[in-house]
Amino acid sequence: MTGPAVTRVLVADDQTVVREGIVMLLGLLPGIEVVGAAADGEEAVALVARHRPDVVLMDLRMPRCDGVEATRRIRAGYPGTEVVVLTTYADDESLFPALRAGARGYLTKDAGGEEIARAIADVRSGAAGLSPQVQLRLLERLSGAADPAPSGEPSVAPVAVPSGVPAAEPPDGLTAREAEVLGLIAEGLSNTEIARRLYVSPATVKTHINNLFAKTGVRDRAQAVAYAFRHGITGSPQ
Repeated sequence: MTGPAVTRVLVADDQTVVREGIVMLLGLLPGIEVVGAAADGEEAVALVARHRPDVVLMDLRMPRCDGVEATRRIRAGYPGTEVVVLTTYADDESLFPALRAGARGYLTKDAGGEEIARAIADVRSGAAGLSPQVQLRLLERLSGAADPAPSGEPSVAPVAVPSGVPAAEPPDGLTAREAEVLGLIAEGLSNTEIARRLYVSPATVKTHINNLFAKTGVRDRAQAVAYAFRHGITGSPQ
């Protein structure tokens, strides 16, 4: 009989104590095998090439090659490896570049073992592994509720879109239903959850996702979230 699937994880963090602590924590979680630990982005990319892990837990602020660039290189060269950012920072200047680079998950370092395990499982299943704080930040930007930029810094004009209503004319030739599915992806829903919300089959949801990915040019769900926030696309009401 085949045993439960094991998720192979690589840890990348430049702080030795933090890196070793994460490795130790992951070692206590069922179904996870740590296959390597990197002290910077360059080493992370090299270890991904060697071990081909399922998921990389990626810090952002690292020497030589930061987490955003390492994520971009990993996702371009090794698309079978997902990236979950695990960082101290949840500001826009850290969050959105990481999502655009291809990260599918984003956690802050106050996350516990259960939350980390859930994010790893989510990205392995094709969902977005985002912490509640990050999901809230994305929804704030989608709804136009973002805080104003500090004095002297350039502000980002929010897109005022009524909650639960897709844009009147979706961009890039998206249909209204595709825009609705995109908005639900941005809320962090899985394909099964979207199917339940819209009263359609998971196969129909997958077809809509394939179509909207092709039209928008996004490669994965994390980039879809960033695209949705840029265009003010939200999901359907509960």
